[in-house]
Amino acid sequence: MKKSELAFSAFLVPLDYATLIGAGLLAYYIRFTTFNQFLPVQAVIPLRTYLNILLVVAAAWITIFAVSGLYSIRSTRRAMDEVAKIFLACSTGILLVIVLIFFQREFFSSRFVVLAGWILAVTLMIIERAFVRGVQHGLFVRGIGVHNIVLVGRDETSTDIVGYLSTHLAVGYRVVDRYDEVTPDMFSQLIDRMRHMRIDEVVLGDSSSPKDRTLQLIDFCNDHNLIFRYAADLFDSRATHIDIEMLAGVPVIEIKRTPLDGWGKIIKRAFDIVVSVIGLVFLSPLLIIIGILVKLDSEGPMILGLERVGQGGKHFTVLKFRSMVKNAEALKDQLVDKNEREGPLFKMKNDPRITRFGRFIRKSSLDELPQLWNVFKGDMSLVGPRPHEPAEVARYEKHHRKLLSIKPGMTGMAQTSGRSDLTFEEEVRLDTYYIENWSLRMDLQILLKTPWIVLSTRSAV
Repeated sequence: MKKSELAFSAFLVPLDYATLIGAGLLAYYIRFTTFNQFLPVQAVIPLRTYLNILLVVAAAWITIFAVSGLYSIRSTRRAMDEVAKIFLACSTGILLVIVLIFFQREFFSSRFVVLAGWILAVTLMIIERAFVRGVQHGLFVRGIGVHNIVLVGRDETSTDIVGYLSTHLAVGYRVVDRYDEVTPDMFSQLIDRMRHMRIDEVVLGDSSSPKDRTLQLIDFCNDHNLIFRYAADLFDSRATHIDIEMLAGVPVIEIKRTPLDGWGKIIKRAFDIVVSVIGLVFLSPLLIIIGILVKLDSEGPMILGLERVGQGGKHFTVLKFRSMVKNAEALKDQLVDKNEREGPLFKMKNDPRITRFGRFIRKSSLDELPQLWNVFKGDMSLVGPRPHEPAEVARYEKHHRKLLSIKPGMTGMAQTSGRSDLTFEEEVRLDTYYIENWSLRMDLQILLKTPWIVLSTRSAV
């Protein structure tokens, strides 16, 4: 483990603690000074008493941060992953404060301070972590604290890794040597190389490397205290979520279809209901405006009800703002030979059926906002595989049908990892990975990532 990574992780603890204290004091100042003229308080909490409580609460939150993985010693934490963890950790912390207030009224009395403290804590923590991340990335660009890696592989994946790391210096990895395959000569050359420079990791980029040679490489890394990584086929459609139970003293492995079996399904549904209700309420003015503009732009209804296939193969009606001419389905048969996408889905970049305003709302994904009602009803989820037409589902191969094991989503891992640039098989693999590795944190990451993808994407389906 790099000393610089240990130093950054250790430095984050007192910095986070100071940030939380600052958020609490700022909330106190806003409530009992600035905001007091709008909503007078009956009794001001003494600052000394408040500070004593704040010091204890902030320490408890640091423990929650640690449990949430915010102090994992990794230099390559993704920004959206960290934002999601901060939001969940701060929300858990404020929930504990609310529980304490419920059982012990004299513990704290101002609900405004609690709400403001939570909002400020999330905001300031994100800003603080962004600053630290910027400093760390700046050091990486200058070659300070980077991981020197040796890459093994001559396939396309290995080439992509080299190209990415050579242009993204802030990631914190530097390829110092590359070998086409695992050979005895490679081991002797590596030993000689380590005499002249520090090597931190060996990365096997070729997932098709023979098993016996891969095991030799792992043993070599263990013997020389090197980190070993490999570019596995993470999006293989085979199940990866397992549970082990002892039966008659024998470990029996159950291959689970998805963590959404059981409590995961309940948590995801509750989350969908809350967010869809909030979205429908706050976005109602925008929905009305878009609907009016759709009517003014071309003849036809504002919202279309389109038949789609959902969980378990059940058909349902998905709602979308109309973005095409009113006889679009009738015209589709004339354009089938112009399909630009492999697989069962139809895609045409310059589809002549799309209206002027329709092109805008499709590119910005605003045409999908009515699906919040589908989410509220339970036909869809906020996050999940894309809902497909019955004719498209009829062309599914066997492994494609796993997409029907959960509810389709307004957005998903495939949409935030390349959108329409993905082939259908790549989309299936990403959605399969999501199904097999679902977590509420993953949903939050995808939801937070979606607006940025929509704004920066080159195209939308």
